[in-house]
Amino acid sequence: MPRAILSLFLVVLALPAADIFEQQRRLGRGVNMGNSFEAPTEAAWGHVIQDEDFSRIKAAGFNSVRIPTKWSAHAAKEAPYAIDPVFMARVEHVVKTALAAGLQVILNVHHYDEIDQEPAKHRERFTALWHQISARFATLPDNLQFELYNEPNTNHSAEEWNLNLAAALKEVRATNPTRAVHIGGVKWNQVHTLKDLKLPPEDRNIIVHIHYYSPFHFTHKNASWVKGSKEWKDGDTWTGTEAEKAAVLKDFAIARDWAKQAGRPVFLGEFGSALSHPDAASRLRWTRFIRDSAEAHGFTWTYWEYQANFGVWNPQAKEWRKDMLEALTGK
Repeated sequence: MPRAILSLFLVVLALPAADIFEQQRRLGRGVNMGNSFEAPTEAAWGHVIQDEDFSRIKAAGFNSVRIPTKWSAHAAKEAPYAIDPVFMARVEHVVKTALAAGLQVILNVHHYDEIDQEPAKHRERFTALWHQISARFATLPDNLQFELYNEPNTNHSAEEWNLNLAAALKEVRATNPTRAVHIGGVKWNQVHTLKDLKLPPEDRNIIVHIHYYSPFHFTHKNASWVKGSKEWKDGDTWTGTEAEKAAVLKDFAIARDWAKQAGRPVFLGEFGSALSHPDAASRLRWTRFIRDSAEAHGFTWTYWEYQANFGVWNPQAKEWRKDMLEALTGK
């Protein structure tokens, strides 16, 4: 690397992180790189991330990508819980490629199923994962953000999650004192559990992270991975009635009001409806309303997801699903 370029790079790294509300704003509209790194192995669910994905995503009008990652499948079971260096290097390559394409990036810990079953038992390992992740990515600019954990659920109670998030956040702050960190509530990042979060009041570099898939019988109609979804008698349509819209607005107001009182920005990290739903028009109508309502409440977002069961990109036809792309990025 020429000395002048290296010097400029070091200056950029030395710049202080932007205000947390500005960092949330810069995330804009994005997509999740789902069904890749959060699978047991990257190719296990049939969707390997390609370098060209990121320039394509940027050109389509998106500002950010979220990279769900199952680190627990690539780390030793015993202390010090070393992450496989080949996997670490692969994730780093993808993160840097996305950043080079001009995208904001959110990197998380995803599908650590064992911690949801035994949250106290896995606290040490969870913290050790973040020790390694945060150290590896510490030199990257604030275009990269961390998300401590996706959708704590099952036995991961609010009490246990508050203990786990505090331990992991302490580890992150040792090497990334001002990096934006996303934290959501239990029960799959529902807005109704934000009230149970205990965030350190002195840490102002936290973004509140929510997910939204309501009504669930609509968004997951006929989803092959949801038991009984093909037998559901409801969820066939979403027509945008006043009652349907009011339910969404009520939920979003909970997140907005909680965050306003806490003085923190909100990010909608996941929302989407499965391709298995028989009514394409309803899917588009719901997606557009969620997008518009989120933005009206001041939330930036990443759609679930890029190219799999909810995908806005069709990997077989190698083209965007234009109606869904318009619903997400159009005016």
